[in-house]
Amino acid sequence: MKSGGMLLRVRRELRRVADPRKAPMMQAYMKSAMPYHGVSAPLLRAACKRVFVDGDFKTRESWRRGVLELWRGAGYREERYAAIALCGEKRAAAFQTPAEMAMYEEMIVTGAWWDYVDTLAAWRVGGILQEYPAAMREKMLRWSVSPNMWKRRTSIICQLRFKKETDLELLYACIEPSLEAKEFFLRKAIGWALRQYAWTDAAEVRRYVRENGARLSGLSRREALKNI
Repeated sequence: MKSGGMLLRVRRELRRVADPRKAPMMQAYMKSAMPYHGVSAPLLRAACKRVFVDGDFKTRESWRRGVLELWRGAGYREERYAAIALCGEKRAAAFQTPAEMAMYEEMIVTGAWWDYVDTLAAWRVGGILQEYPAAMREKMLRWSVSPNMWKRRTSIICQLRFKKETDLELLYACIEPSLEAKEFFLRKAIGWALRQYAWTDAAEVRRYVRENGARLSGLSRREALKNI
């Protein structure tokens, strides 16, 4: 696939399956400045699968080039969703190392909205953290005090899928700088991360909420204890 071909093929396939009538509603729901084609999630996944099957992802460089071509060249939101889908391509599993964190950081910072950030945080950043805990632990601690809210959110929710493997010390350390934050997306992230861990250890989450109740926002407390 020639340079520039990935974006053109994805755009062509998305237009083929799109329902333009849905596009304004999707854009309004996501409060997006970028327009939508009007492609539902199942159709998007199928379209990506059809396009990616012929992609040349034998090397880290060719895969990364495809991701960034889609991300940077996107004119519609689904095209950035396709970039995120390509990040998780099975053939790219071996490329998921701390070396890719510069790319994921770019996507998180420039994406700057929950639909992009949450998927990247839980699946890509979290996956690298599981495989490379020493290097990634330090990076998440740095991100937890970043002036960029979305990097902070990522550090808090990157362990959502870890269950018993959750590094509680890291989770609490990443929550700490944002405990008294006013931003909705940080308060929500704190509650979400705690609620998720409560499925593994409800007593521990109760203890944490009790001991930090004066500093936790009402939203964070409610979210943390929702399923207990």
